[in-house]
Amino acid sequence: MTDSGSAPLPATDRPEAAARLRDALLSASFTADGLLDLLGAPAYAALARSETVPALRATRGDTPLEALVRLFLLQQPVPRARLTDVLPVEDAVDAGWLKPVGGDELAATVDVRPYGGPDGEDWFIVSDLGCAVGGAGGIGSRDEDVVLGVGGASTTLAGITVRTPVAAALDLGTGSGIQALHAAQHATRVTATDLNPRALHITALTLALSGAPVASLREGSLFEPVKDDETFDLIVSNPPFVISPGARLTYRDGGMSGDDLCRSLVQQAGDRLNEGGFAQFLANWQHVEGEDWQDRVRSWVPRGCDAWIVQREVQDITQYAELWLRDAGDHREDRAEYQSRYDAWLDEFEARKVKAVGFGWITLRRTGSAEPSVTVEEWPHPVEQPLGDTIRHHFERVDHLRAHDDAALLEGHFRLAAEVVQEQVGLPGAEDPEHVVLRQHRGMRRATKVDTIGAGFAGVCDGSLSAGVILDAIAQLVGEDPVVLRDRTPAQIRLLVEQGFLEPLG
Repeated sequence: MTDSGSAPLPATDRPEAAARLRDALLSASFTADGLLDLLGAPAYAALARSETVPALRATRGDTPLEALVRLFLLQQPVPRARLTDVLPVEDAVDAGWLKPVGGDELAATVDVRPYGGPDGEDWFIVSDLGCAVGGAGGIGSRDEDVVLGVGGASTTLAGITVRTPVAAALDLGTGSGIQALHAAQHATRVTATDLNPRALHITALTLALSGAPVASLREGSLFEPVKDDETFDLIVSNPPFVISPGARLTYRDGGMSGDDLCRSLVQQAGDRLNEGGFAQFLANWQHVEGEDWQDRVRSWVPRGCDAWIVQREVQDITQYAELWLRDAGDHREDRAEYQSRYDAWLDEFEARKVKAVGFGWITLRRTGSAEPSVTVEEWPHPVEQPLGDTIRHHFERVDHLRAHDDAALLEGHFRLAAEVVQEQVGLPGAEDPEHVVLRQHRGMRRATKVDTIGAGFAGVCDGSLSAGVILDAIAQLVGEDPVVLRDRTPAQIRLLVEQGFLEPLG
């Protein structure tokens, strides 16, 4: 693979060198847990913000781990003599992981960041120098093919991805390879694509240094590298979704007008999914004057797919432009040039009547149902990651509700989900509450108002009695006609099931 004119990268045809380097890093406790123990929580958190001064202060000693942190995370030259008992130095130099500088010192050619897998795995994410975390704002480089490491978007997508054993997974726009690395743990075959050949090279390094299976790496945009007859059980993508004038930075700018890249990605994914397969994306979408944003994103959903779309954040166009100009480090350049670029962003938004930009998650599931379910909602509140199981269960509940009419629903058995609590709100001393709220302490952490019948019903659901029998008992208790109660309650039961407060059994 080529290096696109940027700094040379370690070789990808030296797996034995990567394996020996991995063993050495692990022996020195150069792991996520090892870093936390060495640096302490404040300095470790500062690294995640691309702030290195606290980590520099914490690594002034002479232990092997301190030397590795300075070498691979802080880009500080380290005397060769200090590394000879820590790393396979000659191997690492020959394979291109290290390079001689200043006579008797060695420097890293790439960032290597320890990363803890979901089951305690010790992985390493490779990226361009200065790009281990977040955007390119602090790296002093404007190479358009720069490859970033682990950022908030990367970990968000990894956390929401459904993790079930699958035959084939596709990481579209792989970047440094973090999604491919996760997928390799539960997919028999992993394909990773990227428009940037340098990203594919770095993904190969990430997989090798993490001891993960080799993936099929293919160069190209969106689904272009995928064969016409190729389908997958899982597709994930953290695409270059930033809506910007032009495509200056490959790692973030889609190069299409407005939110067309995200729309194209979502619309094309349906034909690439096997029955029951999931496609999961992070995306931006425009809030256009005179148009409902929910209708806009709902129109992207391909035929034959259920969808759950969650808007997590909305920024007005000035906030959005400032965020991504700072991400690229433009605020540190010539002030007039910064203002010119800022003006160009606002000109483009105003020409398309865009008033704000939304960010969120899109999950598709290929379904054989004649009536697919599409849920579009705004949920800016805190959630509990990982959410992969929560998302999978959402679609399982969709299937259940779709297959059961009201009569069948009342014959079914339900169980109150774990860690749901009831809150009663009313004036002090009042005999009855003004309203009752059920609140989740797991997953999406939703809260929903219910009436006293709904609260009583949910509280009794332990799976032993059918919904109809429970309602009949409640009707007798409160002196209400059981036929009327059976007629008006299924809508509330459906809502509680849909939002995950009740789990259908069987």
